[in-house]
Amino acid sequence: MKLKHNKKRNTAFVYEALVREVAKAVVRKDEKRKGLIIKIMKEHFSPNNILAKELQLYRTLEETKGLDIYTAERLIKEARIDYNKLNKDDIFKSQTKLISIINKNLTSEVFSNFVPNYKNLATIAQVFGDDVATKERVLLERKLLGDMVMKEGTAVKSKNMPHIDGLVYKTFVKKINDKYDKELLPEQKQLLNHFLTSFTDNGVEFKMFLSEEVGRLKNSIASALKEDNSDLDNDMRDKTKLVLERLEEFKKTKIDENMVKGVLKIQSLASEVLS
Repeated sequence: MKLKHNKKRNTAFVYEALVREVAKAVVRKDEKRKGLIIKIMKEHFSPNNILAKELQLYRTLEETKGLDIYTAERLIKEARIDYNKLNKDDIFKSQTKLISIINKNLTSEVFSNFVPNYKNLATIAQVFGDDVATKERVLLERKLLGDMVMKEGTAVKSKNMPHIDGLVYKTFVKKINDKYDKELLPEQKQLLNHFLTSFTDNGVEFKMFLSEEVGRLKNSIASALKEDNSDLDNDMRDKTKLVLERLEEFKKTKIDENMVKGVLKIQSLASEVLS
């Protein structure tokens, strides 16, 4: 069964395509383009925007795995009910505006970005759609149901996704927990969460978060150095200057465990300086 699907009208696909466009800008060190894409995403996917509400329903079905069949069926049903409550005209108008902005400011090549879970997103779009025949929708829902009740770890991994050995993953988590325990700052928890789940999307969201966090740390530490603060002794000032140099080096550093540990230490220092 092959149904026609317009990916430009698939809000979840467009969002994922933009995320990958940000990653490309980060790799190319194109700060202007990265800033423009993030601005577009914040404007069209802010919490109160209808596209953000639609995206959340996509994610509810796409990211939920390992359910029993009865719970999965109920979740699909409730998601469709919630989707039908959304104003379809508002969705269409918002999509049209976003597509126009992307074409004008970023070019239509954005829609050619490879999104690994595109087929699943297309299935969900058709399950939500009103222009799909009853029989076809039932078959699509059955396919979606199969994905949602699939046992954790049995899904076939994309060839484009790096494999992380389970033992290495668990060992790293244990080392971090043993070392930091309850001392972790909120921003450190965010960093670890993004890093430990980065294998699910080729590290795209982690790179986005890291780019923003490094920028925040640089601004915070630089501001502390400029202030006339008598509590900041010469030794601390020297350390913060070294930290600024280290943050610059992160732009060229491979993302791995050691790099993450380095950022964790700098987050602690930044918090100490600011406090």
